Amino acid sequence: MLSALAGYALIAPPLALLLLLIFFPAAQAVVRTLLVDADIGLTSGFTTSRYTGFFGDAIARSNLWFTVWVTIVTTSFLFLVCLPLAAYLRFSTSRIAGVVQVLALFPLFVPGVILAFALIRYIGPRGTVDTFLRVVLNYTGFVTPYLRPSGIIFALVWDHIPFTVLVLTAGLRQVEDSVIEAARDVGASGLRVFAQIVLPLIQRPAMIVLCLNIIGIFGSFTIPYLLGPAAPQMMGVYMAQTFSEYQDRPGAETQAVIMFAACSVIGALYVRTVSRRRGERG
Repeated sequence: MLSALAGYALIAPPLALLLLLIFFPAAQAVVRTLLVDADIGLTSGFTTSRYTGFFGDAIARSNLWFTVWVTIVTTSFLFLVCLPLAAYLRFSTSRIAGVVQVLALFPLFVPGVILAFALIRYIGPRGTVDTFLRVVLNYTGFVTPYLRPSGIIFALVWDHIPFTVLVLTAGLRQVEDSVIEAARDVGASGLRVFAQIVLPLIQRPAMIVLCLNIIGIFGSFTIPYLLGPAAPQMMGVYMAQTFSEYQDRPGAETQAVIMFAACSVIGALYVRTVSRRRGERG
């Protein structure tokens, strides 16, 4: 009994902070968007005028769809890049693997704002790539991804590689060598072992990194703000612009609630994945 009370006492302060700083303000925002009329700014009973106004705005819809599209494309590229890297780091015993791991984790120590400005100098107009192509190869057809959707995707992939590689590598290390060796002993090829044995065993780590990457990319601000186009915008940039430049606090709050609702769906999937894993261990 005393040990249980001690455990609850230890988790009480962080739980109270979560409730006070995250869940309570979020609940207040949801209530305000449903009970306060956006036109008169007064409580007028239940209303969905803010949400109908958001989805009735072509610019708002395009920004939301653009955010979803960038999130899906970036996440797909992350798995295409990081899954082979994680498999190589897991199964390789060469010294080169250590160098590859250092390079894969290097973006972890680079702040997003520094990454954005470095990429502007590297892939932007008159940047390193453009200069090299013009001077060395005499090629003048380079189209910079700066201020384009491709620039956001390129930077977000580079920024999220370390976390994705770490989680996938940790999941791959849970696959025992004896299982792989047994499959090879019965004549299974390397590709078949990876597709039918390794991939099913890392479904949970893959789902965890998928959920966390989606939430992080969906709500990103710095990289889309510095590298993205003026229109359409990702929701983080659009929300900040609505709040600061247009001085539309109700509109920004509505956008925040919509983003929170979308991320809550992915968060529920993440919690379900982690809970199932703990339940099976128990």
